Amino acid sequence: MTSVFTRIIKGELPGTFVHRDDDLAVFMTINPISPGHALVVPVAEVDQWTDVDPRIRTRLFDVAHAVGAAQKKAFFCHRVALIIAGFEVPHCHVHVIPANDMGDVSFANAAAHVDPEELRRHAQAITANLEL
Repeated sequence: MTSVFTRIIKGELPGTFVHRDDDLAVFMTINPISPGHALVVPVAEVDQWTDVDPRIRTRLFDVAHAVGAAQKKAFFCHRVALIIAGFEVPHCHVHVIPANDMGDVSFANAAAHVDPEELRRHAQAITANLEL
């Protein structure tokens, strides 16, 4: 069965993209823990990050690093957290989360709904500072 992330990447479901190429997609999560929370997702549908092709895995972390640097500039946060849990969607994804305290990295604090226009503004702020 195709994952929800594959459907977003293919354009079958809406997504607010920060970056896309042949290997990876970066888009905003619809349930952010903090403003600017983005996901870095391999295009290839692989469930666990430990099974991702080594070349793609390297790119995954390089792009997550660049996204985190852009988030620090865009959202003036103290840190950027990375989380790889993989229980919600069976498609490898790295959460890149602007954070000022531990509450900013707790899934218990994830928003149930965010205005799509707010997601677009956050994506634009990241893109404006993204150096890939």
